[in-house]
Amino acid sequence: MSAARVQPVVNLKEYFKDALHAALVNQRLSVEGETEHYVVNVLTLFARSDALFEPTPAGRRLKPLVVLLSEALEARTREERNRGLQRLGDVSLFIAGFLARGFARKVVDIDYHIAMGGCAYGTLARTLTSRGGRALAQVYAELAEKFQPMVDALNELSEAGYTHSQEDVLRLYELWVKTRSRRSYALLKRLGVEPLGTGSGALRALH
Repeated sequence: MSAARVQPVVNLKEYFKDALHAALVNQRLSVEGETEHYVVNVLTLFARSDALFEPTPAGRRLKPLVVLLSEALEARTREERNRGLQRLGDVSLFIAGFLARGFARKVVDIDYHIAMGGCAYGTLARTLTSRGGRALAQVYAELAEKFQPMVDALNELSEAGYTHSQEDVLRLYELWVKTRSRRSYALLKRLGVEPLGTGSGALRALH
């Protein structure tokens, strides 16, 4: 990244608060204030690489989602299980929201992260509701229900200043097919292409 593209930020949390709110408004995604606050905290936390990556014998690495899920399910206590599911949801949301363009050459794609993260948050919501944690349960329930639209909002935030071109058409179409992302659909139409479905002839140029 060139120095010209680096934007100095005095207060990272305030920056994410304003930027996320603007992205949510632009994506026409309405969420409760508590949910928006939660996502801001996730973004602020994972802005530090030491919070996102974990130590391994080969150095600090991003732990695979299936490993996070396995650790949560095999936890010895309910509290450890809940913390494991929370991390699974948080990591999935951050990766799908901020690193979506990096999935182009990966075996595991964005739809996998959306499914895993939404499932983790949904399980947490049900668990906490049954045990009296209603306020936080509502946050997780909303994130589970609106996981993909929230990813769209984070994609917009992470790609601020990036101009999509014809080179992005196939990737945007792939994202739309896998996730039915409203943002990907809108970007395709902005590039003069309307997705019609799957299979041959699925893309139509707009005139």
